[in-house]
Amino acid sequence: MLEGLWTLENLIALITLAGLEIVLGIDNIVFVVVVTNKLPEASRATARRLGIGLAMFSRIALLLAISAIMGLTAPLFTLFDHVVSGRDIVLLTGGLFLLAKATHEIHDKLEEPGLAETHVRKQYSYFSAIMQIMILDLVFSLDSVITAVGMAQHLTVMIAAIVVAVGVMLLFAGPVSDFVSRHPTVQMLAFSFLLLVGIFLMAEGMHRHIDRGYIYFAMAFSLFVEFLNLRLRKKRKAAL
Repeated sequence: MLEGLWTLENLIALITLAGLEIVLGIDNIVFVVVVTNKLPEASRATARRLGIGLAMFSRIALLLAISAIMGLTAPLFTLFDHVVSGRDIVLLTGGLFLLAKATHEIHDKLEEPGLAETHVRKQYSYFSAIMQIMILDLVFSLDSVITAVGMAQHLTVMIAAIVVAVGVMLLFAGPVSDFVSRHPTVQMLAFSFLLLVGIFLMAEGMHRHIDRGYIYFAMAFSLFVEFLNLRLRKKRKAAL
């Protein structure tokens, strides 16, 4: 059975799906970093691992319930000549949540940053961070799970691709979190990324397709400019 499973075709499907999951997980890593950075420093690493780990099982549960997931694409009702499906509702809700979350975080940073951060950390619960990571991961994973079903024929291959992608997320979430924590301007950039992803999800929910390549290019270009600014500030500080 295993010999028939791990054929060249399935191996190619595994590599392709894992790459897809990793690329689509970029915005997920940004969200995980933003959420866990609101926790006390001693709890962040554990919250990241637990949240991402539980999210992995949630993705696998999505695969096991794939008939229900595919049913989300079926029309539910029509609103102003716009056909609305369960997938649209999920994407719109996730987009609105990200817009609200990013706006709230930016407001906290701009309005009395020190006092606001202390107050939020006292009330921000470990459980809340884990639940936010899991729920938003389901929203981010919805399209990738539907795509995976179309690309691979074996459930084992799909699950293996998810495990590989989550392993990469666990590997990079820590360094990304540490880097963001050290640089306040990068934190603001991360919040802006959440705004961008929120708008993207809402556009998808309203059937206004935006190529993800444009989103990732905008994020990569913004990071490139920010890295240049960080280098410039470092050189100026060293000159003083």
